[in-house]
Amino acid sequence: MTSRSGTQNDDIVAIPLRHPWRWVSAALVVLILGAFVYSLWSSPNVNHSIINEFLFDKRVIGAAGLTVLLTVISMFIGTVLAILLAIMKLSTNPVLRIVSTAYVGFFRGTPLLLQVVFWGYLGIIYPKVEIGIPFTDFLLFSEKTSLVFTSLVAGIIALSLNEAAYAAEIVRAGILSVDSGQTEAAKSLGMSTGYTLRRIVLPQAMRVIIPPMGNEFISMLKNTSLLQVVAVMELYARTSQISSQNLAQVELLVVAGFWYLVMTTVLSWPQSYLEKRYGRGFSAPNQQQRWLRFSSKASA
Repeated sequence: MTSRSGTQNDDIVAIPLRHPWRWVSAALVVLILGAFVYSLWSSPNVNHSIINEFLFDKRVIGAAGLTVLLTVISMFIGTVLAILLAIMKLSTNPVLRIVSTAYVGFFRGTPLLLQVVFWGYLGIIYPKVEIGIPFTDFLLFSEKTSLVFTSLVAGIIALSLNEAAYAAEIVRAGILSVDSGQTEAAKSLGMSTGYTLRRIVLPQAMRVIIPPMGNEFISMLKNTSLLQVVAVMELYARTSQISSQNLAQVELLVVAGFWYLVMTTVLSWPQSYLEKRYGRGFSAPNQQQRWLRFSSKASA
């Protein structure tokens, strides 16, 4: 008992370094932000009754639901196309590589607004959509382009094709992050290329793919506001329409900003869950460190 207590008295007690200016700077930042928000909210030029009136208006909530629907559909289509483009760019076939590179270069090199307007005005270039046997009068389908490519369909196509170009590089980086030796080992076991990609490569690449794809998902949610130029009544277009009627532009901007913040916050939760799920195998070092700390305490 004496030796043990003596050993404990001789231990060095480490005192953590204090950083008082961190707390001071943090308090100043919070104070400045609080003062700015209060000045906006207490401004006599902001009509709070209009904000309260339209914050939970059925038209605004319906437009927010349409915004989420557009985001989910466009991201799904864009992700599928991105996987195909990434595989094409990593292929040994030079034609596939050139096509994938040209696609990514074109859609990343032109503004998204230009692409939305192009698909919205597609009926000017092609008045009719006709499907049949070429160089004959036999038609399986014929309809006006404006009835087939509605503003909603044109917006989804524009967002999906644009997203595929950016997401393709993210997927390609994720695939390249997986050690090529695992692919060679899978082939030596007789696994096909497609099976190896689905069961070996992509599950490991998801750890690298998910964080930037989550950012792309949030960006897609906000990029839907560009569809107002083709008369898609998503959240921003609907609030702009209401503000043009009651001339309360600032108040409706507050309403739109509130719902954008709510949607981005809620849609960020699945990203956190997926990051934890696909990063489970990389938490072993932390578990080993915790076990070492526990064993050192037990031996003491």
